[in-house]
Amino acid sequence: MAEVMVLFLTLCLQLLALPVYVLSYLGLWEPFCKKFFFPFTMEKYAVIYNRKMSRQKQDLFRNMMEFADPSGKLTVLEIGCGAGTNFQFFPPNCRVICTDPNPHFRQSLTKSMARNQHLQFDQFIVASGEDLSQVADASVDVVVSTLVLCSVKNVEGVLKEVCRVLKSGGAYIFLEHVAADRSSWTYLWQQVWSPTWKLIFDGCSPMRETWVAIEKENFSEIKLRHIHAPLFQALVQPHILGYAVK
Repeated sequence: MAEVMVLFLTLCLQLLALPVYVLSYLGLWEPFCKKFFFPFTMEKYAVIYNRKMSRQKQDLFRNMMEFADPSGKLTVLEIGCGAGTNFQFFPPNCRVICTDPNPHFRQSLTKSMARNQHLQFDQFIVASGEDLSQVADASVDVVVSTLVLCSVKNVEGVLKEVCRVLKSGGAYIFLEHVAADRSSWTYLWQQVWSPTWKLIFDGCSPMRETWVAIEKENFSEIKLRHIHAPLFQALVQPHILGYAVK
């Protein structure tokens, strides 16, 4: 019965979003989404998200300097940096390498860099999280991803790249929205929204069990918590956050 309900509601939602599906069929939605809609939407949403999640982010990034090298220098690689909305939470004087597969974030990213003079910015690399070949093996102390693993094509591939670029003893710090408990109403609505959500928000899936992939990866230590984020949209309230040590 539940499967029939999900199917019916999914079709109803797709009907409401029919113009987007038509644009997608014609090959017009993806370039428009990547160049205009998604960067603009995420830049605006990030302001609200940071306000709602400020305490959680402060706690998450508070101990980053513990992973600095013996000289006290900290090199951070942020995967899927977007508009650079995490920069304000990074410790002073750390070196930051930014990567994102979407080059159209560059303008807002440049503005964020100018606002965060307490950091040393290295470069902006246009690359997917699954292919960080421009970053050397064992070259960074911390890798950061927030609201990224929901939209990558291969979560396991990203995590393997994270382990490759991290120094021994380095940390992967993450904050991701994930699938709700499978017995919950939220999970039902995540199933209903999933096809349309992915289309509108550049491949973002509201129902990935990302913690499973993290726990399977070859980390020596994992500190992971499930939380209910104080966000208006129930679909993305289930979150995980924490860190994993190589």
